[in-house]
Amino acid sequence: MNIRLWRCGPDAAILEPADVTVSCHRRLRGPYTGTGSLMRALVPAVYERWPGLVGDHAIEILSVAPELKERIGAAPGTLTSLAVPEEQTRIYAPVRTRRLAHGLVEFLAAYVALSGLGTLRLEFGDVDEADHTDQEFLAILLRRTQGRPIAVTVGTRGAELVDELAAALSRYARPVDTPVEDSAAGTVRDQDQLLRAYIDSDGTSGNPDEQGAYRAADPAVRAELHDERAAELVRQGDWSLRLGAVPYHLEHGRDPAEAGGEAFLDAASYCARMGFWHVVLDLSPRGRAAAGPERAETYWHLTGKMSTALALLGRSAEAERFYLEVRGRYSQPLAQTFSGYALAMLYTRLHPPERRDHHLAKAYVNSSVAVAALLPDPELRTFHTVFQRNGLALVEMHLGNLDESFRLVDEGLRQMDRELPPERHRVHRSALIHNRARVLAALGRLPEALADFTGVIEIDPNYPDYYLDRAALLQKLGDTSAALADYDTAITLGPPFWEIHFNRADLRSRLGDTDGAIADLARVVELEADQLDARVNLIGLLLETGDADAVDPLLKEGLRLAPGDARLILVRGQLAWESDRADLARQDFDLALEADPELVPALASRAALAVETGDFDAALSDLTRAVETDPDNSDLLYNRGYVYQAAERWAAAVADYTQALGLPDADVGELLRQRSVCHRELGDPASERADLDAARTASGQAVPAGAA
Repeated sequence: MNIRLWRCGPDAAILEPADVTVSCHRRLRGPYTGTGSLMRALVPAVYERWPGLVGDHAIEILSVAPELKERIGAAPGTLTSLAVPEEQTRIYAPVRTRRLAHGLVEFLAAYVALSGLGTLRLEFGDVDEADHTDQEFLAILLRRTQGRPIAVTVGTRGAELVDELAAALSRYARPVDTPVEDSAAGTVRDQDQLLRAYIDSDGTSGNPDEQGAYRAADPAVRAELHDERAAELVRQGDWSLRLGAVPYHLEHGRDPAEAGGEAFLDAASYCARMGFWHVVLDLSPRGRAAAGPERAETYWHLTGKMSTALALLGRSAEAERFYLEVRGRYSQPLAQTFSGYALAMLYTRLHPPERRDHHLAKAYVNSSVAVAALLPDPELRTFHTVFQRNGLALVEMHLGNLDESFRLVDEGLRQMDRELPPERHRVHRSALIHNRARVLAALGRLPEALADFTGVIEIDPNYPDYYLDRAALLQKLGDTSAALADYDTAITLGPPFWEIHFNRADLRSRLGDTDGAIADLARVVELEADQLDARVNLIGLLLETGDADAVDPLLKEGLRLAPGDARLILVRGQLAWESDRADLARQDFDLALEADPELVPALASRAALAVETGDFDAALSDLTRAVETDPDNSDLLYNRGYVYQAAERWAAAVADYTQALGLPDADVGELLRQRSVCHRELGDPASERADLDAARTASGQAVPAGAA
């Protein structure tokens, strides 16, 4: 058997034993099988020497290796992370796993720097059998450890990898096909030993004799051995085993419907709470198949988690089909309220824009409100009624009915305060306050919105999204120092979160802190190289500060990732122009406008290049298209007026200068001076003098007596 090893890092060609070797086979521990094993191997010793480093990354570490909680303590909690399952109404976005991966990469980099031990060598096996979470982590690890003393070996048996990891291996690693000897070769084992070896491998063995013995075994014997292995793993106490090997064995045990179905539901529920949505798509279908539709509650709960994962991962049409299956198969009130709410969210938020139908969404959620109001249990009735009306409030917001949206959320909070104990459903109460703040902000009631954002932060101070929203509101209110403080706080509350840096960069740029803005945008690009808005903005600021040397690698990487991006092609053309390569510049300006015909800076740049060659007609054509695209841009009007003036079309130039003078950001003095020249050429000395006088006044200059 051949295994392909991909090596990356210092001395990748040197075959040295790894410091840590782990298997990534998802059948062992499900999500983060390999990454979690790496953390279990490293973290205890790191914690002994540098507990602060572990504490800084506790959220990421415990998300992939929950067993370490007994060793390092709990991570800072939020209402979401601390909620009991039946009260957790907030779900994480799929990007959470990327944030965890970035945090873990930075933990490893910091550990290597502190230890001073030289190169850290890591080997990950069975990567083609790894869950999406491990493959995503490895792709980010390979990219972000370039130039660091971390060597990574990735072992696969030839199966396909996710696109991101395949691309990272192709770019950063070198492949070596390595024959691997069977450790059991030469050992004589009977069929029972081979069967047990396969079971004890948790179904991961690649040994053909063990696989054959498993297939040939009596089904009843196989099932009994699976149950024994599952019980043994449960006794070990590692929670992550319940996400991989335990449900695998129980689905093949003596009672797959009940024991297997419940194991899959427990695992899928945990992964949904953690935001491991790709894992949910592996666990839920297997759980549905094990339980069967006759076990109604298990089946529809698994269907719901699978459908939520499909919707969040951009497969909303598939999700809709399964939600409708639940509605058609089961009459239980909670199944109906859940599926109605879920369908409403598809049609108001998660379907592609062309498939959204807010009125149909309202019909679905109104049906769920009606069913929830009939639930016999008072607490369930109150909670589900308020929850459904909160969904209705979102639909009303999308329909433009902001006052009704506010009423629904506000009354929901009052109803929960009236009818439920204050310690119950705290997550949903916080979500309602947060939603009310957002509706108030949309209504322009900014001080009230600020009070709600502050209130929800007081009851859930470790949730970074709240600070991000409050910072945006504080910017609107003009309190930039408080906004910056909120961005700073949000950055400390969890794994790396590129959106915070992007927003803070915008604020810093507005405040004139160019260095700070550059640092934040560079951080965005470091985390997510394909964030083109951040890359383009970063290049723009670097060009403004004269740091052209830093632009070249950013531009090349951007064009590698997005070769057809008009903005990047434009920058390449501008750099060519500055290097006196006008032909190349013109070629790139043309290419940029082919990609985006309304890209105003490209139109303006191509017009300026045409002026240099005396082609005023071409310049005016481009500038006219630019003005039509951005009619309130005084610089464009000035530029077109200047070209008209150069072409001796004085009246047209006067018209553009006059229009520009009516805009708030106009350079009044310069516009008046240029217009005075046109008036002179048109034979209107009175207008010329008036413009000159006004230009001097605008510039704060005294008008000399008798000046003509």
